[in-house]
Amino acid sequence: MERAEAPSVTIEPWSDSDLELLRRANAPELMDHLGGPESEEQLIGRHGRYVALSADRTGRGRMYRIALPGEAGAVGTIGFWERTWQGREVYETGWAVLAEFQGRGIASAATAAVAGQARAARKHRYLHAYPSVDNAASNGVCRRAGFLLMGECEIEYPPGHPLLTHDWRLDLHPERG
Repeated sequence: MERAEAPSVTIEPWSDSDLELLRRANAPELMDHLGGPESEEQLIGRHGRYVALSADRTGRGRMYRIALPGEAGAVGTIGFWERTWQGREVYETGWAVLAEFQGRGIASAATAAVAGQARAARKHRYLHAYPSVDNAASNGVCRRAGFLLMGECEIEYPPGHPLLTHDWRLDLHPERG
């Protein structure tokens, strides 16, 4: 079956008003591969980190809400942030598309858009994603967005809970050789 053309999405910087979107993205079916839903206290803490990251202009990363033309509210979240991986500073990305909007290519289109933002920061060469090995949908997003599968690895998420993931890597600056 041929996949439809990628939807037109925009990614808009995270703001103080996006806490309700984060609550909606905390649904059990969306958090299943990430250790389950977070408490309200954890959500408020994460929201504060997202707001701070989006206000930072040093290239550490940025969080976004995903918007679709014709939709009144945001349909998901995506972002990129710095992390040390195997002794090297890289960007990591992660996303969540609300259940009622899944299966339309929104996550893949938003991932391509966030990769463009990470590339424009010109700070790190690689963008990584670490979806659970059991999360076929997110692994498919990485494949469609042009990431290279580097292998399996173990990530702690949430902290203190080991998670077997795939390490997907996108070269943001292949011209650097």
